[in-house]
Amino acid sequence: MTGATELLEVAKAAAAAGAQVLAGRSTDALQESSKGDAGDWVTAFDVAAEHAVREVITAKRPGDSITGEEHGTTRPQVPTGYRWSIDPLDGTTNFIRNIVYYATSVAVADAGGAWLAGVVNAPALGRVYYAARGQGAWLEEGGRVTRLEGPVPGRKGQILATGFNYDPAVRAEQAAFFAELLDGFADVRRLGSAALDLCLVADGTHDAFGERGLNEHDFSAGALIAEEAGCWVRRPRLASPLDGGPTDGERLDAWTCAAGLELSGRFPL
Repeated sequence: MTGATELLEVAKAAAAAGAQVLAGRSTDALQESSKGDAGDWVTAFDVAAEHAVREVITAKRPGDSITGEEHGTTRPQVPTGYRWSIDPLDGTTNFIRNIVYYATSVAVADAGGAWLAGVVNAPALGRVYYAARGQGAWLEEGGRVTRLEGPVPGRKGQILATGFNYDPAVRAEQAAFFAELLDGFADVRRLGSAALDLCLVADGTHDAFGERGLNEHDFSAGALIAEEAGCWVRRPRLASPLDGGPTDGERLDAWTCAAGLELSGRFPL
């Protein structure tokens, strides 16, 4: 059986390859286009970064399955049972507008669906967040490695992070519920990258994060990092991409949440 430490090293290398592509950002080379919903963008960098991530994983783990935002699902003829979930550029709109909150997210799960390792590499921030199951969560920044321990319990001025859907009807529902969700928090942040929002709960910047309608690749790495930092985490119970994934309705109804333990009851079931 492959250990989480070995998988983490592959995840780090793969995420670094994707982040290196993003670090070459050039306005002239974006080639942005809409996926359908207004604001749901893809660029040449999304596609190139996922290709770079897949190259690393395939070279090191040729028997593993891969599911990614841009290139879909790849299954080897004789699968090992391990599956990689890739978001090559989480925060594409930020990337297009040159807002620094974007990252490459890479995570791996075993045949039972347990997430074993995850990395969120944010090149514009100079940060690499990572975790392996049972080994804690960590941040590499400026040559330093820091163990993450989640939000400070009971502090004043607690901050909630959230996000909103591209679909106007869903966004209207979210807006109607927003005041109730914000009750008890001092302020709110909407950074535009769920992967980084989850990591910012892990490092204690945010006190809580909750968002409806995320895809698995949005939260796979960040949720494990928050969990390993000692946070309360709720992942959606969604069908695996290997089985066709959830319907849009199932995905849009589901919440992804992370917080300090004291705030675990603040989010809808």
